[in-house]
Amino acid sequence: MKKNKIFVACDSTDISKINRIIDNTKNSKIKVGYKFGLEFFNSKHGRKFISKLKNKIVFADLKIHDIPNTCASTVKAIRDLKINYLTIHISSGLQALKAAKKVALKTKLVGVTILTSLNDKAVKEIGFNKSLKKIVLAQAKLASKAKLDAIVCSAKEVDIVKKVFKKEIITPGIRFNKKIDNDQKRVATPKQAYENGSNWLVIGRPITKGDIKKNIESLIYHLNQ
Repeated sequence: MKKNKIFVACDSTDISKINRIIDNTKNSKIKVGYKFGLEFFNSKHGRKFISKLKNKIVFADLKIHDIPNTCASTVKAIRDLKINYLTIHISSGLQALKAAKKVALKTKLVGVTILTSLNDKAVKEIGFNKSLKKIVLAQAKLASKAKLDAIVCSAKEVDIVKKVFKKEIITPGIRFNKKIDNDQKRVATPKQAYENGSNWLVIGRPITKGDIKKNIESLIYHLNQ
């Protein structure tokens, strides 16, 4: 039977907390990887810690967003870490995506669409004149054209993305209930996201806050209902 796959968001600069998250999320019933964002990666011991991780699926959520040369140089600069997944903003443009993909080698390059912290109103405030879903569709087409390995999108856009992008889909904004919070606007439960077609879910506080082992068991129970 195929295992459900999750990335646990390691959003802290506390090494002991990160070790506790890793130790308590080991599980034979689901496939677990670990997502490290800018907060941890830029912390005093972050890079060194990641360089020493063995036999773990590592997702560097750095959301690279720059001109083509800088995007490619950044990917090259962290190749020594042997990261499995690395994010780049699709809004960096086709040439930047191609340049980064060319030097990514074995690292899977993941295109980030509109952040799950944004909704239609926020997108218009930025200056976009299309609906959020139309923007995500255009971004998914660009990711496909650049031959990216995966896409990050909310569960609400997975059906749109799957029409034009045939590789892995990673979905953040996961909550065990559908309550919207200050950080996330386009949320879904784990079961909803998998049913919509997501391959990986990114889950942070619903797992890392409180009793981690109990939270993992709660997730498995939820998925089996």
